[in-house]
Amino acid sequence: LRKPMLTASYVTDEIKEYDELAKKAGVPILMELGVDPGIDHMSAMRVIHRIQKIGGEILSFNSFTGGLVAPESDNNPWNYKLTWNPRNVVLAGNGVSQFIQRGRYKYIPYFKLFDRTMMRKILQYGDFEIYSNRDSLRYREIYGLKDIPSMYRGTIRRPGFAKAWDVFVKLGATDDTYRMEDSENMTYRDFINSFMQYEPNVPVEIKLQEYCQKASDPVVLEKLKWLGIFDKRKIGLKNATPAQILQKLLEEKWAMDPDDKDMLIMQHEFKYRLGNENKMIVAAMVVIGENREKTAMARTVGLPLGIATKLLATGKIKKTGIHRPIDKVMYEPILEELESFGISFEEKEYMIDQS
Repeated sequence: LRKPMLTASYVTDEIKEYDELAKKAGVPILMELGVDPGIDHMSAMRVIHRIQKIGGEILSFNSFTGGLVAPESDNNPWNYKLTWNPRNVVLAGNGVSQFIQRGRYKYIPYFKLFDRTMMRKILQYGDFEIYSNRDSLRYREIYGLKDIPSMYRGTIRRPGFAKAWDVFVKLGATDDTYRMEDSENMTYRDFINSFMQYEPNVPVEIKLQEYCQKASDPVVLEKLKWLGIFDKRKIGLKNATPAQILQKLLEEKWAMDPDDKDMLIMQHEFKYRLGNENKMIVAAMVVIGENREKTAMARTVGLPLGIATKLLATGKIKKTGIHRPIDKVMYEPILEELESFGISFEEKEYMIDQS
């Protein structure tokens, strides 16, 4: 058809194979034009290029993103509601997470992922915990930082989320590789009990606490009970995987109410050397939605794509082949127009020690 394509979706290996074909046909394929991926690329490259322009050497780059519930709508023990694809929430972190820290490659297997979190205070919104994304290493090439000593990308949640979620990981409740027999007639209590030893005289709650030490934490146990995992209520899903059963429950319990507001948070941290000085730039963005329909997630995914489409149609972006928004001709006008919609980053720069 020889028509331009613009999307918020990831550039995959399969799509890359069409790059030369698209160039020969004079067709632009502009991808990763949402929030993550999208705004993360654009905002990062703006700072990276600025540091490089003044001759700075980038030593470390951390980037965190999270779709959460806004403080005024945060009214459950998990401090979390579903603001995007629930399947992705359940399967998040499956596989091995990899990043680089001071020149050392680091790997976190899935069963340890939610044990290894870091804390950050973000703007005026308080403390958050961060767990590692699956592959931080590939962004070295994307951002032109092939030799950077440290690079880490992570997902933002409120404190305590990871500890409670890890119970489901340790249990096997996030597994999507097999189907459970007679799942439609199972109760949620049966579902949890199916992962435990056969001890008919021991309550499921006790067995779970013995199986996973974290479940004996009163705060964690409150979260689990609130979800209803011990309820004798039928699941009603035929031939379901454990992950699908858990997802069904979360879609009910973590649902946004009509007037609920979501919150999209992104924070970048750059450490760089300029002459004899080491410096750090922290750039943070928080966008809050209006209600369940007009969400921050929808705005931050949809607006960059819409702006890019307009720029392409008016001839301000002239590209052929496959591109991410990582060069100035793309990211500068998109970020500039996003600011007119109240989507912008607050930056602070600090001197740091030489360690």
